[in-house]
Amino acid sequence: MKIRLGQHNAPDFPQGAAVTIGNFDGVHLGHKHILQKLKNEADSRNLPVIVVIFEPQPKEFFSQKAGFTPPCRISPLRTKLDLLSDTGCIDAVWVLRFNQEFADMSAQDFIDKLLRQTLNTRYLLIGDDFRFGAGREGCFDLLKQQSDIQTERTPSVIVEDIRTSSTAVREALTDGNLAYAKKLLGHDYVLSGKVKHGKKLGRTINAPTANIQLPPHRYPLRGVFVVEADGTFGTRRGVASFGLNPTVSSNNSQKLEVHLFDFEGNLYGQRLKVRFLHKLRDEQKFSDIEALKRQIEQDIEEAKQWQETDYSGLKLQ
Repeated sequence: MKIRLGQHNAPDFPQGAAVTIGNFDGVHLGHKHILQKLKNEADSRNLPVIVVIFEPQPKEFFSQKAGFTPPCRISPLRTKLDLLSDTGCIDAVWVLRFNQEFADMSAQDFIDKLLRQTLNTRYLLIGDDFRFGAGREGCFDLLKQQSDIQTERTPSVIVEDIRTSSTAVREALTDGNLAYAKKLLGHDYVLSGKVKHGKKLGRTINAPTANIQLPPHRYPLRGVFVVEADGTFGTRRGVASFGLNPTVSSNNSQKLEVHLFDFEGNLYGQRLKVRFLHKLRDEQKFSDIEALKRQIEQDIEEAKQWQETDYSGLKLQ
């Protein structure tokens, strides 16, 4: 899968392309349904598949401009690109910077300049709630009027009577309901980032942690979790704290710290892919480091006990 960044670095497929557009935050089952259908339609037309996404996401841009707190982000860009690649459906992703100039573009200019002139779109597939252009004036009916672009939309994917959406995933993660979030996503909730230097407090309490560098978004998940991490070491289970770390930190940036079971080595600079499997507890502020140490020891023990069971809670044979 090719990745193209910026307005002036569009994918170039002279024969035309099958295209879809959206945020794809989380890359949930609804997104995967769109991508699989797009792949099938593209193959039948001998066209490559292009996915167009935005950074920042439009709601983030408009919220920050208005002075409001932006919605939580499920997947930062790098993680999102990895998830899109994992679908196996895409030839190229075009990441467009969403700025004021882009926000002011009319719906018809969006069609003429982006879809028609730049991407040579032959087939377009959109979700059932897709809107575009200044003031969200663009809609499915306008796209259907473009005789040279065949446009279709997909119905919602329903999981347990709930429409799969990024909003539903955020709500499940905010509630700490990882099992339901997994049903909506079709995969474990995952974040990835490079290991950076931190305060190295974990070393002093016999629980060294890898501090994962994440973009400074607001994330919906907080607490202490059983996790699984991929790196150059392979795959290992561990326990992770994801939140504000209130006992030892006073700033409002969320931090992801991962302790890998039975691991010794230098992880600095490595990129780890962390899958969240089970929530152990909410984060809390402790009176002192000793109290924090005792709780971490308990968290590690509970996480190791949990890993001896499958996801249904039945003991493995």
